[in-house]
Amino acid sequence: MNKGMIFIISGPSGSGKDTVLAEVFKLCPNLNFSISVITRPMRTGETPDGKYRFITREQFEKMIENGELLEHNEFVGNYYGTPKKYVEDCVNAGKDVMIEVDVNGAKQIREKIPEAVSIFVCPPSFEVLKNRLTARGTDGAATVEKRLAASISEIARATEYDYLVINDDLSEAVENTVAIIKSARLKTKMNTGIIDGIVNK
Repeated sequence: MNKGMIFIISGPSGSGKDTVLAEVFKLCPNLNFSISVITRPMRTGETPDGKYRFITREQFEKMIENGELLEHNEFVGNYYGTPKKYVEDCVNAGKDVMIEVDVNGAKQIREKIPEAVSIFVCPPSFEVLKNRLTARGTDGAATVEKRLAASISEIARATEYDYLVINDDLSEAVENTVAIIKSARLKTKMNTGIIDGIVNK
């Protein structure tokens, strides 16, 4: 049996990464999503069985101490991280797993798992990025500028990734992301189980 693959996806605020990812999962039913652990309080609209598992700071620090996280970061006084066990269980069971993470977390994972396939979702231009962040209408000008600066800082690190998906047209961005996943699955080194099963029948 072939092992599963690990995919990393990142993208700044305004890239439309979450929308792209939601569509990708519809088209890739065998792709599993890696749940993150987080210490901040649950927000309105979030559920315990959503994209985050909410734990205490003490629990999180215990996971760090025990080496149970593939990556972790602290942001505005809260910890965010990716549990190692779920990812390892998926891979060993021959299932692919997608890890949604920021640029710092992606770097940590690549250092531990060099074979992970990394994808960066990017807006097509500075103007589009700014318009998307402004169009939300939920933030003041100062907050928008901070988000814009943070997004540009992340985009500057896009060259660290294996693939770049430009999200100008959603359908095309989704199609390209699915194509990356499919092509990565076809790599010879990912199919040695099939080869060995035929040669050593």
